[in-house]
This record gives sequence, C-alpha cells and structure tokens, in this order.
Amino acid sequence: MNKELDFIKDMFDRIAPRYDFLNRLLSMRQDIVWRTQMVKATALQKNSMALDVACGTCDVALEISSQLKGHAQIFGLDFSFGMLRFGKQKLLKKNINLLNANALNLPFKHHIFDAVFIAFGIRNIMDRQKAIKAFFNVLTKGGRLAVLELNTPEKGIFRSLYLLYFQKILPILGSFFSKDNNAYSYLPDSVLKFPSPVEFSRLMKGAGFENIKFKQMTFGIVTLFVGSKP
Repeated sequence: MNKELDFIKDMFDRIAPRYDFLNRLLSMRQDIVWRTQMVKATALQKNSMALDVACGTCDVALEISSQLKGHAQIFGLDFSFGMLRFGKQKLLKKNINLLNANALNLPFKHHIFDAVFIAFGIRNIMDRQKAIKAFFNVLTKGGRLAVLELNTPEKGIFRSLYLLYFQKILPILGSFFSKDNNAYSYLPDSVLKFPSPVEFSRLMKGAGFENIKFKQMTFGIVTLFVGSKP
C-alpha cells in the first residue's frame, strides 16, 4: 500500500465518528437525495446482487435495501475499518455483508453482481481505470455501474460562490466538527483535480462500459454516472 493510500485510509478512520453528521451538514442534506437517485438509476430488480464499493458507513447499501424492501443480497466494501465499524452499527438485521478490502483488489469472482455502486469514493482511488475495470469484471452481462462523485461547476456566479464555500468555509466547518485539520482541506483539492464528466465517461468507456450517461445535479456540484456491461 503506498503512502498516499495510507494517508487517505487513516484520514477516514479518524473522521468516521462524525462522518454521517458532516455529510448532512456540509451538503445541506442533499447527499440523501443524491444517493436515492443513484440507486434508482440502476433499476435493480428484487433478488439482485449488489456491491457498494467504498461503502463508508453504509448509506448506499441501506438505500439499496430500502428500495428493494430487503429482497437483495448486498455487499459493502471499504478499506477503512473505522468506517465499517460505524456502518455496522446502522445495519441492525439488514441482509448486508461487510468486507474490509481494497477496491483495486475485489475479493469476488467475475460476473456475479447485477449492479456496482461507488459514491464519493472513486476520486480517492489513484488508478481509476484499473478500479473501473475491476468493477466491470465482477458485473454480470447487462449489469450496471453507478458512480456518484463531486464535481466543480463549470462557470458563472454559482461557480464563484461554490469555490468560496468549498475552499474557505467548508474546511473550517469540517475541521471544527471532525477535529481533523487535514480531512476537509484534502476534500476540495481532490474534487478540483477530478476529471470533467466527459473525461470520466471516457474512462468508463475504456473499461468496456456502454450506454454511458451522466446527470449533473444541484447546480453541477455532483455528477451521477451510469454505464452498462454489454
């Protein structure tokens, strides 16, 4: 594991206790809406198998379970044991299996999942092409990949306001509530460096996906990508 990956893993372990609270606060609860739209976009049927990569505290996995009324086999995977520990507390008796593992080395056979989800995690993976190819491999024919990620609005007054909030205000709020000075300074930097929706769509195409679509939400600060395995 490289030093950069160690830094990210340690960071998520540290902020895990306040992660859910900060997601709601800093997104003004829009993160709930984004995840709901993400799961709906895959049109999963009952009794499907789904994988939530970089599952964090399991919000996407729980949303899948909720939309399918519990009739699904769901796996949540994250490299941060701290995140998984807090996520497990939210699962109760839900049929969700958690694994402490790396997205680049998925511990699954090929061609078994009907859908793979990754919300706000792909930008933390250095070799994104390799990760997307790994997602492709574990999907069944016709299976879908759904990626939800933060983006920077392209232009206009909203971009200026967003950058002011994201680069100046958010790090202060984040460090105050999480007691971690680095985590919410890293966040703006990672988002600003993330590829444009068109560029990221090309990565998905290069991994073998087709029928790739993306939808920008909340004035372009979040993009939902969906692609199918032929």
